[in-house]
Parts: sequence; structure tokens; C-alpha cells
Amino acid sequence: MTCEITLFVNPTAGRGRGARAALPAASALRAAGFSVRTVLGENAPDALARARAAVRDGTGALVAVGGDGMAHLALQAVAGTRTPFGLIAVGTGNDLARTLGLPVRDPAAAARLIAEALKDSRLNDIDLGLVGDQWFGTVLASGLDSRVNDRGNRMRWPLGRFKYDLALLAELAAFRPLPYRITLDDGEVREVEATLVAVGNGSSYGGGMRICPGADLTDGLFDVTGVGDCTRTTLLRVFPSVYRGTHVEHPKVSVVRAAKVEIAAPDVTGYADGEPLGPLPLTARCVPAAVSVIGP
Repeated sequence: MTCEITLFVNPTAGRGRGARAALPAASALRAAGFSVRTVLGENAPDALARARAAVRDGTGALVAVGGDGMAHLALQAVAGTRTPFGLIAVGTGNDLARTLGLPVRDPAAAARLIAEALKDSRLNDIDLGLVGDQWFGTVLASGLDSRVNDRGNRMRWPLGRFKYDLALLAELAAFRPLPYRITLDDGEVREVEATLVAVGNGSSYGGGMRICPGADLTDGLFDVTGVGDCTRTTLLRVFPSVYRGTHVEHPKVSVVRAAKVEIAAPDVTGYADGEPLGPLPLTARCVPAAVSVIGP
């Protein structure tokens, strides 16, 4: 089988891992008999325009090389089309790749998997979230977690995930629960005091925090996880269990499922796939089978 694959590369992902990963990935794909072209772009809008052009021109697949931010950008180009989407995860969090069961930080192995899956027509349709015109694959975050993102993005030091651990400690010192208004499927309205509300298409964010552990990428529904008006002591005690997904057993945590969710709270930015969407209120719709994923 021979066709053209477009590598959509973030050269800065994982402190340069994106650029380094593109070489072994391209080599593995070419060794499997595929033609490979690379799309970079001068900035995110330019890169997205180039990726969309590749999709319009009929590329055999669009394969993102980078982290969750690059995957998020690639989804804007392939969602709603029949162009297969591949992911070579070499970023910091790599939550979408983990959820999909794809290799992480092993670009040659990920590329070989993509090549084999394309030859075998092994494609899986998955749901995506849609807010306005922005698609997302993992989690829409709001509340304490989004304020941690706000602070972490402003910090110049340290680098990597440790920066967000420090941002969490700083935000916890002053954080108070927020008044949320949550509307589910245009019907039920919940008005609650909450520390955070996460709308999960996928199960995890932040590099393996399984905030919505029961989320299913193929059920046409979001898992909406709410953490109630916890004290700082309770949050610090419960926080480690997020990595196991057992925090949902705590009485201050609730989970509901819906295909459409509107969340409103004052002075809160919504983030999806770790990327800022804008201030609340935001409305998210779960779109079934919105993208065709290559492998595993």
C-alpha cells in the first residue's frame, strides 16, 4: 500500500521533542512504504491553515507529532471529515494518546503502529466535544484546575509539569468554591457551589489525572465530574486519588452523564485539551463518531 501521510509537527513540543520525534517517525512510515510530507507553520493559525489544506487536498492521513495541544490543533482540521487522524505523542501530558491506548514518547513505535493500522484499515471512530467551533478530545476543565492553568501559563519557571504543581499550591492558598449553574441536555439545571467542574469526553487531563474515569470515547455522552465545596485540607487529601480515578467515591464528588452541557460561573476560563477556550458560560456538545482515529 502506498499513499501520502501528512506529519503535522510542533517543533517545540516537550522542549524540542516534537522536532526530534518527526525524524524517526517519518523514517518508520517511509520504511513501511508511505510517502511522507511535513507541515510546520510559522504559528498555530498558519499551521492549522496548512493542515486544513492538506486535508482538502486529499492526504491519506493527518498525523500529529507533539502533545495534547498539537493533537487539539490537528482535530480542528480533521473533525467532521473522513481523513484518518493519527497521533505520535511526545508532549508533556499526552492524555489523548493514553486514553486511546497509543504509544507515548516512542515515535518510531507509534509510527509503525500507524503504518500497520493503515494497511489493515484499522480505524476507530470516536466522539469529540464541540464548543462553538472548537473541537476537543479529552476534557473541558473549569474552576480550580483552569485557574491553575491560567497561573501556570504565566509562569516562566520552572519548566514542565512541576510548574503546574507549584501553580496548584499557589491557587489553593486563596481559592474559594464558585457558584456554578450547570444545564444538562437543555433540561435539568443544577446550581451548586463547586471547586471545579470537568466535562469529560476522555477520561484524563494534566498528564494522567483521571478526573472523569468512566468517560467513554464512543458512547455519545460526556461524563461531568463536579467537585463540591471542599476545604483545602480535603482537596489535598483527595488529590492523589485522581490519578487512580477513585476520587469519584468521595462524597463531595458527583458524576452525571449528558450529551450537551452548559456551565456558567463567574471569572472562570474554560480549557479543553489544555488549551484556553474563553470565559464561562460555555456550552459543549458531544458529537458522536466525529473523527476516525488510526489504531491501535
